[in-house]
Amino acid sequence: MEEAPPGTAPGAIPGTPRPPKSEQTRALILETAMRLFEERGYDKTTMRAIAKEAGVSVGNAYYYFDGKEHLVQGFYDRLAAEHEAAVRGILDGGGDRDLAARLLTVMTAWIDVARPYHQFAAQFFKNAADPASPLSPFSPESHPALDAAISIHERVLSGSDIKVDAELAEVLPELMWMYQMGIVVYWVFDHSPDTERTRRLVARTAPLGARILRLSRYRLLRPIVREIRELLSEFLFRR
Repeated sequence: MEEAPPGTAPGAIPGTPRPPKSEQTRALILETAMRLFEERGYDKTTMRAIAKEAGVSVGNAYYYFDGKEHLVQGFYDRLAAEHEAAVRGILDGGGDRDLAARLLTVMTAWIDVARPYHQFAAQFFKNAADPASPLSPFSPESHPALDAAISIHERVLSGSDIKVDAELAEVLPELMWMYQMGIVVYWVFDHSPDTERTRRLVARTAPLGARILRLSRYRLLRPIVREIRELLSEFLFRR
């Protein structure tokens, strides 16, 4: 494998234009934090330690990230961006329109993208599980990553072979995101090789989820879906 030139930002592809120095520094701090979280644990890693390992001043670290929680938010945002990039061609390239196949592909892609972070995912989860924590997927700080994930599911639906009722066009992607969160929780605690059990769970549940989404077009079920939407709006998606 070709070695990246000195000074290349972590994760950058050799031969591509280098990002501005500020972006390189931000990426370096984030990469360093992820490594220390894995080695020492989230609770035992301080901003001072992150700055020292990254070779920047503490003030510089706080310039880019207000605290450890915001470093994790940066991780959430990056993971969401990597997932979107991985599925962009599938969702926007006129691929398979079968809803079950699209949902399976998107969920499997998330598992692949998140693979490098599985070892320390449980450390984040115990903090994210606290409803008052800014690391919670329902916190205001997590809205950009949440919106990015919901946007992917909007495209899963819009490019599929099912006709979505106009009243439910906003509701269904949010329900699909809730399904994704259930898979993520299972993945966090899955210790099978290459999280094979999570992959099998997705393979079994994606077709079932697609069938349920297809049923939502029937008028008899629309009031139930709308009621679920109201519950989500009040308790989960409140901005």
